[in-house]
Amino acid sequence: MNLFYAPDLSSEKKEYIFDKGESRHIAKVLRKSIGDILYITNGLGDLFTVKIADNNPNKTRVEIIESSHRPSSPKYIHIAIAPTKSIDRFEWFLEKAVEIGVNEITPILTEHSERKKINPERLERVIIAAMKQSLRLHKPILNPLTKWGDFIQNRKEDQKFIAYCKAEKNLSTLLKPVPSYLLCIGPEGGFSPQEIELAKENNFILAGLSKNRLRTETAGIVGLTSIQVCVN
Repeated sequence: MNLFYAPDLSSEKKEYIFDKGESRHIAKVLRKSIGDILYITNGLGDLFTVKIADNNPNKTRVEIIESSHRPSSPKYIHIAIAPTKSIDRFEWFLEKAVEIGVNEITPILTEHSERKKINPERLERVIIAAMKQSLRLHKPILNPLTKWGDFIQNRKEDQKFIAYCKAEKNLSTLLKPVPSYLLCIGPEGGFSPQEIELAKENNFILAGLSKNRLRTETAGIVGLTSIQVCVN
């Protein structure tokens, strides 16, 4: 099954025309013909079954046969993470986080951050590709790069954690069955003592992830997996 992404597609529409890039992929790479069935999501939980009416490689047109809706998971997971110095490693994190089931990602700017700029358009492409590959119908939210002090103010998640290597308890022992979670992962140099104190003042819980020292992107995946696996 190949899943395509069309954010402007809704159940009211009877047909859809792919852009040139997707049209060439359908007609030239996948070699799809008139009458073949495709599947499209708008990233909002809707799955559209469509039939190719015209496989023009510049403007493939499909007719919508049926649509269905998949509710989002009752467990909402938000990861706030400092982008790594190597953007390839951060993109790897995004890809795997989407596959595992993250709902929202906020890149954060901290005192020890080595990467202070990101390309949101490129990162969105990584997220969309991972969503399609893993057959997810809900596209995770990617927020703008946000300063740590601004980010942690008035957070509404039910459980809020900050990954800290000196924490007394592991994340897996602290998790409760609540609707929403926030896990914050620092940069290669870790959060500064002042940033840790600010988090504690805003009711964040210090949580360990491993006995070993983890890379930023590895810590993000370990934390996300813990929440997915340990809480039903």
